[in-house]
Amino acid sequence: MRETITLGGERRVGRIGYGAMRLTGDQLWGEYADHDSAVKLLRHAVDDGVTMIDTADVYGPHTNELLIREALHPYPEELVVATKGGFVRGGPDLSTIAAVGNPNYLRQSVRLSARRLGVDCIDLYYLHSGRAADAPFEEQVATLAELRRQGLIRHIGLSNVTVVQLSTATSIVGIAAVTAHYNLADRDEAPLLEAAASAGAVFVPWQPVSLAPPGIATNPHGSRAMRQVVQPIADRYGATIPQLALAWLLQRSPAVLPIPATTIPEHLDDNLAAQDLELDDRDVDTLDRLA
Repeated sequence: MRETITLGGERRVGRIGYGAMRLTGDQLWGEYADHDSAVKLLRHAVDDGVTMIDTADVYGPHTNELLIREALHPYPEELVVATKGGFVRGGPDLSTIAAVGNPNYLRQSVRLSARRLGVDCIDLYYLHSGRAADAPFEEQVATLAELRRQGLIRHIGLSNVTVVQLSTATSIVGIAAVTAHYNLADRDEAPLLEAAASAGAVFVPWQPVSLAPPGIATNPHGSRAMRQVVQPIADRYGATIPQLALAWLLQRSPAVLPIPATTIPEHLDDNLAAQDLELDDRDVDTLDRLA
């Protein structure tokens, strides 16, 4: 039986989830081009043992949540569907995304996500950004705490926040999960990982298998140099580079629950199989020193 992790002190989920973000149109706008294959992929994920699926109201917007409902509702008892609110966008260009923290907007966002997902209570609801300037951060977290008391949210998460913001939030309400960009190549959020683990929160890396380091746009050889180190290690285990990256994350901390995204069923299967890969201390040390 594969290892599990506890979410919010009471919900057991697998160590690798699925990020559904890519099941949208170009630049996360509109419907995914092959609707039927997206439905099949989501069902395949659950059949293959995925017990946490990650989405957000801004993916589409809204189309990703609706797709998940179409594919999986009524949801299996063991499945956690996590969604997020607090971003808006003015059109198909990703540059139009902006953070909103207005309490009434967040109340509306939670209720509408619940409606789209077809649930009375959202398993895990993230504040999608700590950068909104239209309301104090404390007020945004307090709004989610209020909605939790009302039974609309089971567990609260935070996305795109600082260590200080996490500390502030935990003084208001229990935080079950923190999601951030973290992988072999980008360790900038290592302090947030440590803070999340100390707070008893699950740390959820997104883009967990990327080998593109910060500044890749100006350093196109960065990921190639990393591959030259990573590929021979992966080969020794008979693994792919994404599997190695996920196995490293799982051994990095018992609080980690990566959510790799893919549109290919075989890649999804490979990602889940990374849970069975155990790296020796020498290779972990080599990978630790990469970034």
